Amino acid sequence: MLLGLALFWVGAVLFLNGLWLVGRVGDKEIYVIDVFVGILTFLVAMYLAFGPGADLGTIKGAALTLLFSFTYFWVAWNRVNGADGRGLGWFCLFVALTCVPVTIETFAGGGSTWDVWFGISWASWGVLWFLFFLILALGKGELTKRTGYLCSLQGIYTGWIPGYLLLSGTMPGAAPPPVA
Repeated sequence: MLLGLALFWVGAVLFLNGLWLVGRVGDKEIYVIDVFVGILTFLVAMYLAFGPGADLGTIKGAALTLLFSFTYFWVAWNRVNGADGRGLGWFCLFVALTCVPVTIETFAGGGSTWDVWFGISWASWGVLWFLFFLILALGKGELTKRTGYLCSLQGIYTGWIPGYLLLSGTMPGAAPPPVA
């Protein structure tokens, strides 16, 4: 259920950050959702890494989740201190490159609806992080609006919808939620 919780809010932050990139949300308020989701995903990652039953798989999940947390914190920090984002851009390249083997492993890991969706999501997130690298580190500002629209769209199909389906126990191919 932690994945559903995290994805639901990742959907919200991606959707709103996309709106921010196209000028629909102000610079001085976008950091609120970035900090909130950064904290939430950080807490999920800490539980995965250090909670009961932690193993290689959960620690890997924590490491990958922290890629999201750190990105959101850095976006928020840049909004507060007015940084130009070049450092964040180079971090986004690191994350985009990390998404390549994660996507391949996810597709290779099985053939359920969930596996296919998760592989598509990792590929999508990798493209998005690469676009942020181009915009922030290489100064390709002409990509900003298109990236914003893509970011919002990805918030819906990689985060909000699957997160909600996981939380409601209706995601095809995913394990059902535990009975309370």
